[in-house]
Amino acid sequence: MQPSGKFHLGNYFGALDNWIKLQHEYECIFSIVDLHALTSSYEDTSKIPENIQNMALDWLSAGLDPEKNIIFVQSHVKEHAELHLLLSMITPLAWLERVPTYKDKLQQLGLAGKEINTYGFLGYPELMTADIILYKADTVPVGEDQIPHLELAREITRRFNNLYGPIFPEPQARLSKAPTLPGIDGRKMSKSYGNEISFSATPDEIRARVQMMVTDPQRVKKTDPGHPEVCTVYAFHKIFNPTEVDDIGANCRAGTIGCVACKKRLADRIVEFLADVHVRRQALEKNPGRINEILTDGAERARKLAAATMQEVKQAMHLV
Repeated sequence: MQPSGKFHLGNYFGALDNWIKLQHEYECIFSIVDLHALTSSYEDTSKIPENIQNMALDWLSAGLDPEKNIIFVQSHVKEHAELHLLLSMITPLAWLERVPTYKDKLQQLGLAGKEINTYGFLGYPELMTADIILYKADTVPVGEDQIPHLELAREITRRFNNLYGPIFPEPQARLSKAPTLPGIDGRKMSKSYGNEISFSATPDEIRARVQMMVTDPQRVKKTDPGHPEVCTVYAFHKIFNPTEVDDIGANCRAGTIGCVACKKRLADRIVEFLADVHVRRQALEKNPGRINEILTDGAERARKLAAATMQEVKQAMHLV
């Protein structure tokens, strides 16, 4: 995951919630990919160290266990960059240019005034492939929208194995269907829209953000029949309050529950959901050195695996 800003609830349900479950089934490696962040944010890197610390804090407070998993910062293991360079020597340019999101993102960020027509941005999939196969990972948790990216990683892996021998397994997708949280304004939750609820928000901050949520625009009075399917608050109730969501929907349609009361119930559920997270976060914030210890230990463990893989790679490519 890129350390590109504050982690929000949409990020949590989009990936981290699934990661926490997978750590009980697999030997997992989780990387804060700061090199990837440079592909579109290379002009100002001043916030990367702070973002890395905050991301590690988010992961650990959410429940990722550093004893079960390897948790580290990508740039702290130089073999990522080394394998990326070697993969760039064998990957056809046309493969990179056909990545579905490449031209779209190029255009979107270009319109936003960013110059990202760089090799690093084009070569993002090679670095992603290196991140995966450096540890001979056989399984990658992805959403359906990321399948084309993983398929390219598989193609690059096959090409390497065909050229130099069967060093790497072809990584398989572990599909996950994550609930999609809208932002408080009804659009996709995004830091760029300013409509997010931060994962590290305090109970008071959560309640303030919930009070700002858009509701059914046709409902003026409490007794007016509502349309919960168009209400952002109701969309959140489906995820945070599944046992009461049917009753809330029925009362909304009947005009027997007002938006203020509905928002208060939602805020209480979100605060309750994040209670253990906040306890762990407060403990970690009191001991910031612990985060550095975990990332340093994770990098050392990752480096041992990565170094062994690169020795095989260099021997296969006759570079030693």
